Amino acid sequence: MLQEESQNGLDFNTADYDEATIRTLKWNEHIRLRPGMYIGKLGDGSSQDDGIYVLLKEVIDNAIDEFVMGNGKTIEVSLKENMATVRDYGRGIPLGKVVECVSEMNTGAKYDSKTFKKSVGLNGVGTKAVNALSSLFIVESIRDGKLKRARFEKGVLLQEELVDSNERNGTRVCFIPDAEMFGNYHFIEEYIEAMLWNYAYLNHGLAIQYNKTRIKSENGLKDLLENNMDGQPLYPVVHIVDEDLEYAFTHVDKQYGETYYSFVNGQHTTQGGTHQSAFREAFAKTVKEFYKKDYDSADIRTGLIAAVSIKIIEPVFESQTKTKLGSVYMDNSEQARKADSRETVRNYVVNSVKKDIDDYLHINGDVAEALQRKIIESEKERKSMADLKKISRESAKKVNLHNRKLRDCRVHYNSNHDLRLQTTLFITEGDSATGSITKSRDANTQAVFSLRGKPLNSYGLSKKIVYENEEFNLLQAALNAGEDIEDLRYNNIVIATDADVDGMHIRMLLLTFFLQFFPDIIKAGHLYILQTPLFRVRNKQKTFYCYSDEERSDAIKQLGGKPEITRFKGLGEISPDEFKVFIGPQMRLDPVLMRKDQGISEAMDFFMGKNTPERQGFIMENLRTDIDVD
Repeated sequence: MLQEESQNGLDFNTADYDEATIRTLKWNEHIRLRPGMYIGKLGDGSSQDDGIYVLLKEVIDNAIDEFVMGNGKTIEVSLKENMATVRDYGRGIPLGKVVECVSEMNTGAKYDSKTFKKSVGLNGVGTKAVNALSSLFIVESIRDGKLKRARFEKGVLLQEELVDSNERNGTRVCFIPDAEMFGNYHFIEEYIEAMLWNYAYLNHGLAIQYNKTRIKSENGLKDLLENNMDGQPLYPVVHIVDEDLEYAFTHVDKQYGETYYSFVNGQHTTQGGTHQSAFREAFAKTVKEFYKKDYDSADIRTGLIAAVSIKIIEPVFESQTKTKLGSVYMDNSEQARKADSRETVRNYVVNSVKKDIDDYLHINGDVAEALQRKIIESEKERKSMADLKKISRESAKKVNLHNRKLRDCRVHYNSNHDLRLQTTLFITEGDSATGSITKSRDANTQAVFSLRGKPLNSYGLSKKIVYENEEFNLLQAALNAGEDIEDLRYNNIVIATDADVDGMHIRMLLLTFFLQFFPDIIKAGHLYILQTPLFRVRNKQKTFYCYSDEERSDAIKQLGGKPEITRFKGLGEISPDEFKVFIGPQMRLDPVLMRKDQGISEAMDFFMGKNTPERQGFIMENLRTDIDVD
């Protein structure tokens, strides 16, 4: 339930600039004032890269570093009523430095590469950010019969004590993200479980206990691919482990583009980086040389699903959230920087991949044959669609994409800009809804794509329809949804339709489009459904926007008397001024999630196949924004 508020702007032209305007912020004040510098975006938990998950990750990273250094084989993670707890059985923080390690910037043991040789956290910032951005933060360190406990609120120390303890050595951290920073946030179990599984895949022998679920992997990245691929592999997963490089790959039938899971020192680099680029280059180069044919690299990698993990001494990331590796060299320590013979990430990956994959293909002739058949099929399909793509590009120009269908924004996801994670494309239908969103949006980061009626049911159709159908062709062009997901122009793709039967049907048609042709967009967490209020409840003093009958009842109780109640029947009935509330900082989004209970083909066949009464009844009663897939 949202309450309407007014905000006053600042007139910087008339502001005084003198000694009184100069401030020195405390460490926690700076983190709270500029959280984006430390955790990326805030968010409410709808997106897997929202800040609350970064906070959890920062705490778990410390526990993982202990495991990597040979201290403790089990990590316990629990979540109850928005309080996250992480317990490891490592060495524990030195008791005399517990408070400093979580509340003094640039304090930690990870500056000593002898202690943490290939750690993720290098800047002494992680748990400080968690502390500053939590309404409650408790850290406990147990070492040799003693327990040191410190309790904080928004980074301010409230209490510390040292007591006797018979617990095993290690560290326990409990925190509640501050609602003042994150708003009406919520944790999504699937995001947390995916994060924990990635830790398990990357750390052989590690057991993670999450609430009542035990998470452990015996085969590393091989397990990751087998548990996450859609469709059938064309050959068994190839799994290769080198000293500082581990990777696994296969090709999947009926899949367009490439899918990568890349990691650096256990950190999931969702935006790739130098190691992923090197792998892509090396894979294509090795295959060409093996077959002694100059195949197109795109044909070699179409349908490829791969996981790549590399270990680097003091890695360099492009941001504090560590989603993209920027390291040029394998060793970035001061001692190595002084040397003239440092090995580059590219050379290390290329040489390793070239040797190991070439050897594997020579030994496993059946895999080599299956791979070559896939390349030849991809080449035929690419050539058959080349003319069609050219025609579609010309068609997009003729209908004047930017004026007719797309009200674009100024910033885009794949541009190097601080706002890129906030970029959003709303896909809507109807002149009224399009007009309201367009007038209400932030033109810097929010774009609007207008549908003309219901889109085509694309279930069972080939990708050729994407270029022949004007609506799909223009939508693809707006998204820049090519063969590489990194080329997307928007971080958030939001389906914004009415909450009636027609609106839900349009949702299903759009979900089918993305599942059929661009499932990687869903896998990467870019697709959402916009929640808009069902009711407006107000009196002369206050206005509440309610998203359910329960919220409406609560609003009536708070206002008392007989408030005015309006039932919104569609997006077009919501004024532009009101829409600013619903697509602003307090915007509610339901992520479209891919689960593992059934395959994509089975799910789409049920929802979009033959029109049966059973399916109609199920949709009306159970329509949700999460899609069950294998």
